[in-house]
Amino acid sequence: MSSTLNLSLTDELRAFIDQQSGEGTLYATPSEFVRDVLRDKKERLEAAGIRDAILEGYQDAIAGRTVPYRGNLRQLLKKKAAD
Repeated sequence: MSSTLNLSLTDELRAFIDQQSGEGTLYATPSEFVRDVLRDKKERLEAAGIRDAILEGYQDAIAGRTVPYRGNLRQLLKKKAAD
């Protein structure tokens, strides 16, 4: 499902978007360019969240805040992949 969003832009931002879209660029329309920029930002925020979680886990391991896992990791991963 798509939806529309109207934005007010400064002349500088509009010129930048126009330079990045159209003939001779990677994007046929300004909308394609803006959507790609937003997707990239979303991916970077998600990656930052994953990095933060990994660092938190690493810090927990360094501090000895761990619990031995006694299950079958391969089985767990297979089950998750099937879901």
